[in-house]
Amino acid sequence: MPSETSVGILALQGDFLEHSKLLKVLNVEVIEVRNSQQLAEVDSLIIPGGESTTIAKLIDVYNLRQPIIEFAQKGSPVWGTCAGMILLAGSLVETEPSPLKLMNTVVQRNAFGRQVNSFSTELEFEGIRDGLFEAIFIRAPHVVSANNGVKILSKLIDGTIVAVRENNLLATAFHPELTRDARIHEYFVQMTKGTI
Repeated sequence: MPSETSVGILALQGDFLEHSKLLKVLNVEVIEVRNSQQLAEVDSLIIPGGESTTIAKLIDVYNLRQPIIEFAQKGSPVWGTCAGMILLAGSLVETEPSPLKLMNTVVQRNAFGRQVNSFSTELEFEGIRDGLFEAIFIRAPHVVSANNGVKILSKLIDGTIVAVRENNLLATAFHPELTRDARIHEYFVQMTKGTI
């Protein structure tokens, strides 16, 4: 039976195919979004990991900046992973790329260093069941400050903020799509359905 829930994945650059594989396990319709017409067809949107400056430029090339902002402002769920967290930020420590300024956060790019400093660790993630989640960090950002209205969902052991939610917006510094664990995708599907 087809799902009534459709999740869009911004498919301009990055690991959108990996998100798609996990979402299909959850029996939701997955639509790759490359233009505003496709965005209008979905209930929620994932901005995947990739190269944040490239994704930001392509959002502008494909005239998606304002449609994504309006999509989020009308209450549709949007989840940014890694580069997506950077793009959802209210502001960045760095001057580029130009974020969408949707979340009340300040984010730092490449907060853990270069590619060689990539790592994985197990984390608690508020709102998911059955214990710890394996989090994979690849040239990852982190939230420097989570301001009014932003709920912290996950931190590293040293207190570094790596997952936040603000109403209909979700951001993770790590890559849940690179694991076989669909629990955070399930959390986002529940956000899409309006059950959490």
